Amino acid sequence: MTVFSATSPRSPKASARTRPRAHLVPLALTGVFAAGAVALVAYLLWPTWSPGGADVPDKLPVSVGGTLFNLPISAIRMKIQRHSGPQERIDLDFLYPSLDAPSGPTHVTADTVDTAMQPIDRIFLSIAAHHDALSPEQRTATIYPHYLDQSVTTPADGLTMRPFRSDTPYGSEDLYSATSPALTARCTRDAATPGMCLSERRVDGADLTFRFPRSWLSQWRDVANAMDKLTVQLRGPKA
Repeated sequence: MTVFSATSPRSPKASARTRPRAHLVPLALTGVFAAGAVALVAYLLWPTWSPGGADVPDKLPVSVGGTLFNLPISAIRMKIQRHSGPQERIDLDFLYPSLDAPSGPTHVTADTVDTAMQPIDRIFLSIAAHHDALSPEQRTATIYPHYLDQSVTTPADGLTMRPFRSDTPYGSEDLYSATSPALTARCTRDAATPGMCLSERRVDGADLTFRFPRSWLSQWRDVANAMDKLTVQLRGPKA
């Protein structure tokens, strides 16, 4: 008597249909694991800073050029820089003369566009790793003298000003200097926009570049003391 098996081998067509599906299973699992890994890394690396909250610190420890700074979060101008740890450069601004960190950015709208050009009330600061480049003091002593005019004026008590020659890379600028308190600033001249000054100093592995309106030099001692104060208060504990 012929006995028929309860199960019969699948037809070639059925095998052909299931084989591609079997290949899709490992691919789908691989995609799920990869997506999970990406989500985990994004969660671990995503900045935890937020504008408010009782648990949010007021300052961040940031290392620039191997030099530690404690920086007010609200003073950091770019959101991408609002995280702790090593950074190549970071940009900040502070209200002047209080030196408080600003509470938020100033936005120009259609209603305020006509009055947007108001006097600047902030001192801007960039901190960047110098990588052993020429120091600000060396630049002032060895580079600038080749481009300066011989004339010297004293616009304020204790402050001297020397213009750069017009045929030099600094032709539209003047160099201001003082000794007590110490100040060196390279300033553009007033034109269609108000002149701005740039003053640099080196702190270990980082260069600090301050920018402020040229008109502030009428009270240059206050400006010099403000930059000194910011330099001290932003420094973290020395290693």
